[in-house]
Amino acid sequence: MEPKIAGFEYQRITVADGVALKVAVGGTGSPIVLLHGFPQTHLSWRHVAVDLAADHTVICPDLRGYGDSDKPIDTDGRTYAKRTMAADIVALTHTLGHECFALAGHDRGALVAFRAGLDHPNVITHLACLDVLPTLDVWETLRGTAGVRGFHLFLMAQPGGLPEQMISAAPDAFFGHFLNIWTRDPDAIPADIRAAYLAASRQAIPSIVADYRASATIDVEDDQGDQQAGSLLQMPLAVLHQDLGPVFGRVATKAWRAWAPQAQLATLNCGHFMAEEAPGETANALRTLLAR
Repeated sequence: MEPKIAGFEYQRITVADGVALKVAVGGTGSPIVLLHGFPQTHLSWRHVAVDLAADHTVICPDLRGYGDSDKPIDTDGRTYAKRTMAADIVALTHTLGHECFALAGHDRGALVAFRAGLDHPNVITHLACLDVLPTLDVWETLRGTAGVRGFHLFLMAQPGGLPEQMISAAPDAFFGHFLNIWTRDPDAIPADIRAAYLAASRQAIPSIVADYRASATIDVEDDQGDQQAGSLLQMPLAVLHQDLGPVFGRVATKAWRAWAPQAQLATLNCGHFMAEEAPGETANALRTLLAR
């Protein structure tokens, strides 16, 4: 049986023409949406979601193209643009009866959250971005040998066909590689959860690649447009990062302050998958954000 978030109700909600998202909802109170990253599903928030559900309505979807959500074919380069995926989340939450909501995202989900904050500032009350840099800063940072760490970004940015074929040849090795190297505490992702992540990713190779390809094309254009227009994130913003040293810390601070001068940055002593490796600290940071 597929793992679920304890005490949460599951449903599918149509968010766009021909696209429905699987979503887990639990708790009562002011709403907060939690968006997962790669190569994961909504289950990455299983600990934090239960914690926050004590006094919030917690909404955990599988992103478009991931998990059990629909995976439309990318026909125009915008199917997996973060602007499109952010619109999914706004539509989802409105359908659930919430006109405004707090939003937290990790990794790919943080890029969707970032775009939602820029495109829907009157809807997003609070914003949290976990262990990621804004898209433009990612590409600026991954220069020279620093690009080795982000080899998958360059692989999946290639034109359609080759990345999908290469990943399909050994999907568990590819996706499992990141679950291994990005985790300081292997026990944070138990066997049943790991199996669920790998099974979901095997079924989503074209859409996952399309998501990453968008971040090297249309997402860059969209972010550049906002950068040139001087758009800023005005809502309370929390940025959480793992500790990758003082140099990266300065890079992250400069990058996020350029988009949100009032952003509050914090470092957690864990690996990349902080909602699973440090769920208590992550939940506490989100509660602090929601109190602002």
